[in-house]
Amino acid sequence: MPKKVTAPQAKAFSVHLLTASGSFLAFLSVVAASEESWTAMFWWLGLALFVDGIDGPIARKLEVKYVLPNWSGELLDNIIDYMTYVLIPAFALYQRGFMGEGLSFLAAAIIVVSSAIYYADTGMKTKENFFKGFPVVWNMIVFTLFIVRPGEWVAFAIVLVSAIVSFMPVYFLHPVRVQRLRPLNLAIFFLWCGFGAISLFQELDSPVWVRIGISVTGVYLFCIGAVMQAFPNLGRTEKS
Repeated sequence: MPKKVTAPQAKAFSVHLLTASGSFLAFLSVVAASEESWTAMFWWLGLALFVDGIDGPIARKLEVKYVLPNWSGELLDNIIDYMTYVLIPAFALYQRGFMGEGLSFLAAAIIVVSSAIYYADTGMKTKENFFKGFPVVWNMIVFTLFIVRPGEWVAFAIVLVSAIVSFMPVYFLHPVRVQRLRPLNLAIFFLWCGFGAISLFQELDSPVWVRIGISVTGVYLFCIGAVMQAFPNLGRTEKS
């Protein structure tokens, strides 16, 4: 007789289904990008980012790793992350072509190759849950470039520097899992999301104050990990 599925196993598998739903959101993003419906594409990617943000805490609470040891949630998560964080943003950057055809193609190539190598690194996290090197969140970088439109050479420089820093021992923030300065970091992250949502409602044609807001909060999120690395007692309490 086949083994009976227990309630904890069913709950654990439902978390894997939640994670896997990101692949369908990625598919919808590709469809939108192929039609050059950039606002729709970023809405789908934003929803995928939300799913990616909630499935981990749920999985840890339900102890999915131990209830279903033969199913790798981490592998599933990495596959979908590569699509939604890397491949689709790179395709959108190339398809939009605001760097010019040559630089856009080169930038997309740099993104997909450097990110594939980065995902092979098993030591990308520190004990404090910082990322070592830029954590290839190209969905956020490309989204910001679509809004700010800083010029082709500045945009290409941002892509190139981010790719290089992926392989340097520089800390980057995980806004939820890093304990130090977490209230401030979460507030800045939600501000960035707020500016992004405003821009999406405005069809990515935003006023200057929105572009400044998403740029300033984006620079903070990009740099604060390195600042906290340089000042290891910054934001530290007795518990942390």
